[in-house]
Amino acid sequence: MHATLPARHFHLDKACRLFRLNRSGAAVVEFAIVAPLFFLLIFGMIEYGRMVMVQQVITNASREGARRAVLDGATSSGVIAAVDEFLDSAAVNSQAAEVRLSPDPPENAGYGGAVTVTVSVPFNKVSWLPSPMYLGSTTLEAKTTMRRETVK
Repeated sequence: MHATLPARHFHLDKACRLFRLNRSGAAVVEFAIVAPLFFLLIFGMIEYGRMVMVQQVITNASREGARRAVLDGATSSGVIAAVDEFLDSAAVNSQAAEVRLSPDPPENAGYGGAVTVTVSVPFNKVSWLPSPMYLGSTTLEAKTTMRRETVK
């Protein structure tokens, strides 16, 4: 097959081969330039994904606490225990979370009165990364307000 190719093709093939030999370190240099940006994007996606997940969990935890707080006989410790149980079952550290009730105790709200449960957690306490780059100083907060279901 080589016998049918013109001689100048062999010359071009030799030049291309020399060019490829001279580019032996180009991939390493290109990777060194692109890798930091790539890793920043990956860690950013992990961090923001975790933030959205924890925000949803604390929203649901505040809702569970408010559902418990509006019932007859509800106590502050019972509401906080319900929130902590929900956070622990969702793999969010309940020790890092702060739970506030308004009014405290919930039975101070009269018939049809509003009870608010607020759950807040510093993001650096629930991040999957050892040191959050973008959201380290952010505090996530969720608030749920419901009306008391007491009897007149």
